Amino acid sequence: MNSEERRRKIMEILTQAGEPVTGATLASRLGVSRQVIVQDIALLRAQGQKILATPGGYAFLEAEPATGGIVKLVAVKHGRSETQDELYTMVDAGAEVIDVIVDHPVYGQLTGQLSLKTRGDVDRFIATMEESGAGLLSSLTGGVHLHTVRVPNLETFKRLENALRRKGFLLDD
Repeated sequence: MNSEERRRKIMEILTQAGEPVTGATLASRLGVSRQVIVQDIALLRAQGQKILATPGGYAFLEAEPATGGIVKLVAVKHGRSETQDELYTMVDAGAEVIDVIVDHPVYGQLTGQLSLKTRGDVDRFIATMEESGAGLLSSLTGGVHLHTVRVPNLETFKRLENALRRKGFLLDD
């Protein structure tokens, strides 16, 4: 299979998967190294393909479904050891944690995609973070960060804010 066919196959796999697919899985299925997959993904993105890199792997970013929900930002602050509790608090309150955002003094706004909806998603994110030894984006800003969240209604968002406030995570005025 040549590189063009391989990239076509990557798009086929991602559009049919319904969930993120790891680079290692793509590499194994296509008989190439993970580095080749990384390069193919970069080329596909450069061609305009909407491929999102998440903690769980690569996903094809389709048009945002009409969920009827609201997307809001929430400002929080905590240390690394409290990350799982913070994320559990958000998904338990009924929020989808779309991303994390920090304002870096040199690079400006940095965003990391999360796409966390359940405690299982949070557990996989934490396990990946621990296995990789990677630092949190919030470590660049003393623990201060934003999350973009999707909630079904304002009542759920207020419940989320109150839960984060009770745990001392919410960054208030």
